[in-house]
Amino acid sequence: MGDAVDRLLAYQQDGRCYTVPYAEVRDLQVAAMNEKLQEQVGKIRLVKFRAEEAGIGEIRELVDVVPLLLPHTAYKSYPESFLIEEKWDKLTKWLGTVSAYPVGNTDLDGIADVDEWIERLEASGHPVSCSSGTTGKSAMLIASDADLEWTSQDSVVACAWGTGIAPAQDRHVFSMAPVAAVPRNLRIMDALQQAFGKPDSTLFRYPVPPITVGSITRMIALRKAIADGTAKPNELAEYEEVGAMREKALEDAIGITVDALIAVRHEKLFLTGLWGNLYKVAAAMRERGFTAKDFHPENMMYVGGGLKREQLPPDYREFVRETFNVQPDRNFQLYGMQELGSVKVRCFKGGRYHLPPWMVCLPLNKEADALLPTEGEIECRAGFFDLSLDGRWGGVITGDRIEVDFGPCACGAATPSIKDNIVRYADLEGDDKIGCAGTIDAYVRGMS
Repeated sequence: MGDAVDRLLAYQQDGRCYTVPYAEVRDLQVAAMNEKLQEQVGKIRLVKFRAEEAGIGEIRELVDVVPLLLPHTAYKSYPESFLIEEKWDKLTKWLGTVSAYPVGNTDLDGIADVDEWIERLEASGHPVSCSSGTTGKSAMLIASDADLEWTSQDSVVACAWGTGIAPAQDRHVFSMAPVAAVPRNLRIMDALQQAFGKPDSTLFRYPVPPITVGSITRMIALRKAIADGTAKPNELAEYEEVGAMREKALEDAIGITVDALIAVRHEKLFLTGLWGNLYKVAAAMRERGFTAKDFHPENMMYVGGGLKREQLPPDYREFVRETFNVQPDRNFQLYGMQELGSVKVRCFKGGRYHLPPWMVCLPLNKEADALLPTEGEIECRAGFFDLSLDGRWGGVITGDRIEVDFGPCACGAATPSIKDNIVRYADLEGDDKIGCAGTIDAYVRGMS
């Protein structure tokens, strides 16, 4: 990496990681993005296409990077037929358009399903993490091993800053979210266990069948077949059987988790998961008669993701924290996404998500074709450039509407911060059209 990139990444081990003033790093961020462009424009075909289309060969100021950002949909721009019809050669070729490293060394012979395809890629040095596909189609996010190492350590550093609790290997770590079993998620949990977990303890993984890309793909295909009336009787039966088994497993997992928590309730706990599932476990715990008085007073909690369309009462956060005796300032919350390698950390006093200096915030108009002012407080479409990414391009146009403040926060930190009222444009309007998405989709499909 270049000098500017290295200087910004060095902040990860700096006590000012989330407090360094924006004015101190703004020019360095521009220089670092240009270093990334020069390094990767010849490696990532989609970035080269964007640069040539916009006539940009150098990033001299923030506005120059806007035409080079990739919409988050670029990572799900593969034709769905590649998955459904198991065209692994074409899917691999498509992946090569967004990868910083050649993926042609992957053995594609005799692949049974998409899960084995992902295993083959990882064995060849190309780990792929995928979104959960809750909106219909999984994003395929190529990474490098350096990306996974960075992301896992970033999670530890961010959690320590957000809670004020240094890793001391003195807790039982509970993962209470049925998340996708992909390399990124697995590495993060292993890093948290190593940093915060007791050496003689075992990471508790939520006891449900792992959510794999293959299982998601099969479910999507069945839903589409049912919707268009082409589903066969045996497919309908399979859909109902799989759904019933999944529901049963989720229901059983709550009781198993409650039992495991009760067994170590007097020791320090590190609880992690999504609000929806944490709430269900907390409700079951209260039904057993256990509340805050029964748990250690120094428990902590790591919560990622939004509600994922879960319908919960207004006080769900307080309900969960009060059940497990977690003080509000020990509840680490983040704003992150699979497309990026680092997270934004929520401070307790200001209630805002702070960006580390290697994460450039790019406030965009709704159409994502213009940069808005980077001063004061502004409502915008969120664009980011994550300078830590190695295996793919760091510039992303998200589907999120945010309010970002480039001034100091009430907590004292002077990094850009995002108000805790993030919402997806798709949830606001039922659809979300990013101006450049169609052009990019057409290019990627043509290349693959």
